[in-house]
Amino acid sequence: MSRREYPQKPIVGVGAIVVREGKVLLVKRAAAPSRGLWAIPGGSLELGETLQRGAEREILEETGIRIRAGAPVYAFDFLEYDASNRLQYHFVVVDMEAEYVAGEVQAADDALDARWVSPEELPGMSVSGNTLKILKERGFISS
Repeated sequence: MSRREYPQKPIVGVGAIVVREGKVLLVKRAAAPSRGLWAIPGGSLELGETLQRGAEREILEETGIRIRAGAPVYAFDFLEYDASNRLQYHFVVVDMEAEYVAGEVQAADDALDARWVSPEELPGMSVSGNTLKILKERGFISS
């Protein structure tokens, strides 16, 4: 069992919405929760990190892309219960707006895949609900 499962308190997650040349940076999650779903890249905030610094570090670690993180643009609760109705995961996720700086996409070991995705490609992909919601709210895709 990972330290993320059955937590004693919520875990703060950070992510970044990076759009470049009409495509958004997404990762296919390798670990639970949401294993196998495409999502905004990110991970857990570390003690002493700002939201922006955490997002920059996580995107670099997960995708090989350097970004400049800006303001928070979306926040959500992620709660998932096991078969016994016991809280298995509890994240509070804050996604930042971000600007691409440098790098080529390479999926790290915590991602099954990572790539730039156009709005036209999304309907054929298994995308997390929260990712679709933020991409609609940000105007990347239409309703």
